[in-house]
Amino acid sequence: MLSTLQKKLGKPYKDLEFILLALQEVLEENGEETIAKYIPLIHNVEIIDDNITEKHIQLYSLVFEIINMVEVNSAVQTRRQKEGDSLSSIKGLWASNFVKLKESGIDLTEIVDKIAQVRVSPVLTAHPTEAKRSTVLEHHRELYLLIVDLENSMYNAWERGNIRHNIKLTLYRLWKTGEIFIIKPDVKSELSNIIHYLTNVFPEILPMLDRRMLQAWKYLGYKTSLIHDSFAFPKISFGNWVGGDRDGHPLVTDEVTEETLYTLRLNALVVIRRKLVTLLKHSSYACSLEHSYHPMQARVTEMLQSLDKTHTFIYQNNGEAFRQFIYLMIAKLPLDTKRDHATELADFKGAYTNADELHNDLLLLKKSMIHFGAKSSAHDEVTNVIRCVDTFGFHLAELDIRQNSTFHDNAMAQIMNIAGLNGNSFLTWNEAKRIAFINDELSTLRPFIYKNALLQEHSKAVISSYNVVEKHIKKYGTAGIGSFIVSMTRSVSDLLIVYILAREAGLTIHTEEGAVCIIPVVPLLETIEDLANGPRILKEFLEHPFTQRSIRYIQKQKKETRPVQQVMVGYSDSNKDGGIIASQWNLYKAQFLLHQVAQETEVSIRFFHGKGGSISRGAGPTHYFIYALPHSTLNGDVRLTEQGETIAQKYANKVNAEYNMELLVSSAVAQSILDTYSPKKMHPLASLLDIISRESQAHYQKLIQEEGFINFFREVTPIDAIEMSRIGSRPSRRTGTASLQDLRAIPWVFAWNQARFNMTSWYGIGTTLHNMKINNTSEYTTLKNAAKTDNFIRYIFTNVDTSLAASDETIMQQYASLVTDIFIKDKFISLFLEELSKTKQALKELLDRDMKERREQHYYSSQLRASLMKPIHTKQILLLKKWRQEKKEGNPQAENTLLEILISINAIAGAMRNTG
Repeated sequence: MLSTLQKKLGKPYKDLEFILLALQEVLEENGEETIAKYIPLIHNVEIIDDNITEKHIQLYSLVFEIINMVEVNSAVQTRRQKEGDSLSSIKGLWASNFVKLKESGIDLTEIVDKIAQVRVSPVLTAHPTEAKRSTVLEHHRELYLLIVDLENSMYNAWERGNIRHNIKLTLYRLWKTGEIFIIKPDVKSELSNIIHYLTNVFPEILPMLDRRMLQAWKYLGYKTSLIHDSFAFPKISFGNWVGGDRDGHPLVTDEVTEETLYTLRLNALVVIRRKLVTLLKHSSYACSLEHSYHPMQARVTEMLQSLDKTHTFIYQNNGEAFRQFIYLMIAKLPLDTKRDHATELADFKGAYTNADELHNDLLLLKKSMIHFGAKSSAHDEVTNVIRCVDTFGFHLAELDIRQNSTFHDNAMAQIMNIAGLNGNSFLTWNEAKRIAFINDELSTLRPFIYKNALLQEHSKAVISSYNVVEKHIKKYGTAGIGSFIVSMTRSVSDLLIVYILAREAGLTIHTEEGAVCIIPVVPLLETIEDLANGPRILKEFLEHPFTQRSIRYIQKQKKETRPVQQVMVGYSDSNKDGGIIASQWNLYKAQFLLHQVAQETEVSIRFFHGKGGSISRGAGPTHYFIYALPHSTLNGDVRLTEQGETIAQKYANKVNAEYNMELLVSSAVAQSILDTYSPKKMHPLASLLDIISRESQAHYQKLIQEEGFINFFREVTPIDAIEMSRIGSRPSRRTGTASLQDLRAIPWVFAWNQARFNMTSWYGIGTTLHNMKINNTSEYTTLKNAAKTDNFIRYIFTNVDTSLAASDETIMQQYASLVTDIFIKDKFISLFLEELSKTKQALKELLDRDMKERREQHYYSSQLRASLMKPIHTKQILLLKKWRQEKKEGNPQAENTLLEILISINAIAGAMRNTG
């Protein structure tokens, strides 16, 4: 297999052989000759099913990660080579998108103006989909950099030998490091992982992203002064859910949220200080303060007077005015430093109170440098620091507070009981009665809760978290707080209740217009039914006087040109409801109609896409995702989640991290601009997509509602082991009840993927397309043509095709042996195999060619992984049978067997490059 890949695809698989031989060598050097003989691809020794040990699985897991790394490196090097020939050759990047805008005849000044208006915000989450420990991820990063070092042709044989030596050491470190979480990680450790990316990766790639935009601009023959003079850079910010997302997560307490906000602020200031220190070192221009730009002279005097401390360093830099000014900026950061390292937050006289003050000083520094003549440094190095401050502020990432609507209902009822009202009856009220009660309450700022009131579970959890938010805002302002997100929003009362709950914590205030909530309230529409009801819910919410006052107040505070309402749409639960086509089409329709509602109420809508790491939960090529959005809904303003293992896959290595950010930002810029030059209209094939969606959903739901389906699912997949896994701090169920409705979408998808069914991303499509081809030839022909040209349709079917390549009939049948009821087993495996066969044939016909021809790299990579996964699947099946029997008998050995299963789960997840 390896030799075939080397002939077909060349270098990456020669690199793979190089690394595997290094692994063999280091294992042999450390006395592990026996296991070294089983390294796949370089040895032909087969592992007999009964003899597969934990070590064998660990070995294969490591091999999968090595394959991932050499393929990522190969993709990076291929991009470099192509761009060397033509910068615009890679779709979705700055140069390619600028060419698209140029060919559309759009005026340069219009492009520049629009670039500056675009806002992009990735939101990092710690949903339980990252199966690897952070320690292992660090070793992976180190190994990847060593693989990149091998690309450098300047090294001689001895130097390359040293790189190989370091590769061997890193491989052995990985070999001896435990791959899986023995205990569930706590929120603090998940936050630590997120902080790594926010402090060590994103601040470093931001200048790379901007420079590549300027290079692409220049490549098309445009003057970069147009960008610099207007400061026309897209607005980038980051969000974070770790420490704020409480939906079914009892470990996210008010103490955790408070610590999270502190940690985010401290690290934001650390990042900014690091950038300022570098700028200080680079600003050694001979320019005395007396001869510098007059406004800067005045500002330095003002800063010295504002600070209590004596800053002798400023006098050590006589004749270097820019260094003196930058030093004072560093001195004004609200940090306590020991041995020149920031250790904790500090408040002192003269310290900056917010990032805007530092931003203004940096703008003054930039003007002063331009006045001096150091234009290049001003436009590059100072701009980089300004961009960092604008992106991360003094808060690093906005923390969203998410909670379930049912949880809010219970909190509301408990608060009413405290006030002497019949809160229990509130839970039975219809929507009209709820609205009447809420409207009456929102007419006053009088709270329900009195001092020292004894709160119950739900009310205590909500109000204590809101109290933390209120305390933080009072001290630092609202910059570090995102919004209150209501998951499972079913009605407008689900949103309006949050205003009352916020009132109890002092987060509603009186203004000239009336009472307002100072934190945005955001609906999260997750199920297909909720997406369909979304436009009505949003209209009622935006027409409510309290909402109108609140979003206008927030608009003024944030200096927005128009009031903004954020709406989050969920890709996971809608998929679990009706399958991938129904999910994607209902998301498309909902966004189009929600945008229409916002337009009618003169509000700008900001869509927040709750995407996951797998195809069925919204994953896929970023630029294709952006291009496939409904017309006008992007509107230059997008938020989207980056979850679990996708964070490491996209951003662990800086060159790849910049590439993925560039795909997102440049595509958002281009598509937003293009949308303004064509009329807004619903998808031209809406009626056809309605039919496909409806029929595929009916076929999908017929399956999941079939008698015995839940029993089949729970036995044919390792869902019971996944529920016992330690890969995330969050429970796999919202409330703990054993139902499909209560099971989170992530473990649902994860379990099917482990057993190689992947049904969440294809079931229902085969029958629908087969029937259409037979019964309605003209519509089928229309769809087939659209699959080549239409962004939305092509995006869906390309993703489905990718998922089909990872589905394996033979492996599925092996897992079916776990089902104890023969009738249930035979019934469902027949249904799955029949639909899979139909879907593969339908996609081949729809897309004309099979994957081997269309996507050679992906095809052969999938084949390689599939061949290596077979023994691990066999072992996992044996372990599941053993573990389930041990549990039934109460055998204490069950825990050890579970750990072996978790190792196999980790290995398969690594091979498939996603979990849920």
